[in-house]
Amino acid sequence: MWVKCCLFMLLAGAWNASAQQTVTEAKVFLQSSRLAGFKYYEARKLWPQLRVGDALKLVREADNTYDSNAIGVEWQGHKLGHLPRAENAALARFMDRGQHLEARITALSKEKRRGRWIEYDVYLDH
Repeated sequence: MWVKCCLFMLLAGAWNASAQQTVTEAKVFLQSSRLAGFKYYEARKLWPQLRVGDALKLVREADNTYDSNAIGVEWQGHKLGHLPRAENAALARFMDRGQHLEARITALSKEKRRGRWIEYDVYLDH
């Protein structure tokens, strides 16, 4: 009986540790956005290399002259543009509080005539 009890407790502890690790690795979806400033930075030049699923780095730009909530969007160390001004205030607050945000490309437009765009999802990394 003692052996069964201890084995159950070990298994339950392992399951709890596993469950806690899963929760720790969870990401919370915050929003989808389209890149602002596509034509002003390196997005146009890098367009052929970008792929759906690619990771993007969000960089807080609190000293930005035009927008105190500015968040730059980078791909492999190259600035592509910014998070749209109308959508950046809440994310700026998260970043100012030390929260880590992640972003991934979810869509790349195929139409050249209407202008190219990059869409991406932003997640809060727990």
